[in-house]
Amino acid sequence: MTVSLLDISPYIDNDSLTYKMMLKKLYSSFIIFALTVGVGAQELTIPQLSQYIADNPFLMSPTYAGIGDHIKVRLNGLTQWVGIEDAPDTQTVAADARIGNRSGVGMLMYNDSNGETKQRGARISFAHHLTLNRYDDVFLSFGISYNFNQFRIDVENFTDNNGQLPTDDKSTTNHNFDLGFLYRYNKFYITLNASNILNKDLTQFNPVFEPNTLRNYYAYAGYSISKSKNSKLEIEPSVFFQWFESDGRSVTDLNAKFRFHNFEDYYYVGLTYRFLNDQVGKPLYIAPIAGLKKSNFYFGYSYQVITNEILGYSSGTHVLTIGMDLFQGISNCRCMY
Repeated sequence: MTVSLLDISPYIDNDSLTYKMMLKKLYSSFIIFALTVGVGAQELTIPQLSQYIADNPFLMSPTYAGIGDHIKVRLNGLTQWVGIEDAPDTQTVAADARIGNRSGVGMLMYNDSNGETKQRGARISFAHHLTLNRYDDVFLSFGISYNFNQFRIDVENFTDNNGQLPTDDKSTTNHNFDLGFLYRYNKFYITLNASNILNKDLTQFNPVFEPNTLRNYYAYAGYSISKSKNSKLEIEPSVFFQWFESDGRSVTDLNAKFRFHNFEDYYYVGLTYRFLNDQVGKPLYIAPIAGLKKSNFYFGYSYQVITNEILGYSSGTHVLTIGMDLFQGISNCRCMY
């Protein structure tokens, strides 16, 4: 179970009580809930924060598999709410590559911990890319992913006044699928995706408390702006929107990225502003971002400044990405560029 700021903010006003008290109550309530119904209420996905902006859109959508002239490998570390004990911590490794002239494959593996809850899993993706107009660079891509997730609750640190605690860890294994498509027109792009499209099997759970709808839908769109073809400065505004079917909560990212080119190398800086869509004026965080690509090496970093009361207990969230582009292979189709 990944409980993040996105999960809890829709239900509590930022001025009602401190997040430290809320986290303590939430953690205690979760232990009781988990021991009552078994293994429950997980999103079955990795935290989707600003990692995708670090030149790593495949982390977000299978439709990007194979786009590019290298095998792209990206390692990502996400540490949320530094300074708060047992805060969420996530590591991912993703790689995607072209196969043939119009298709791509990719794989992502992740490890996520949040207090006594742990989840790890993998995602295998396939994408196919079509050319709608080769003169104007109009492309349409379709992607599908198979998701495998193993969720576990460590019980060895649980304490209870009654002494009635389980003696073994609680775990479950889940399978699901993602679907998406990507439309590109010159320097404009938009991708629409549905994640965890299958309902959860509630056979071994209490259906009164356990939600079986894990679907969430998200869109990502942006446009690259440059004064001329040979301009060294490229500006890329983008927006990310995610909606959860189970409870109707949704979140939006507004991004701005400034990329400076030096032949095939580049450097970038930017900013992300994330908010719940019923609290536009109260951002969840504001995140400056920076990174570079030098030869075949990539580095990216984001520091997410929390803007609500948890700021008094946490120094923020850190997102680090490193990567390599390996084995260049030029495609005969521009849809893979």
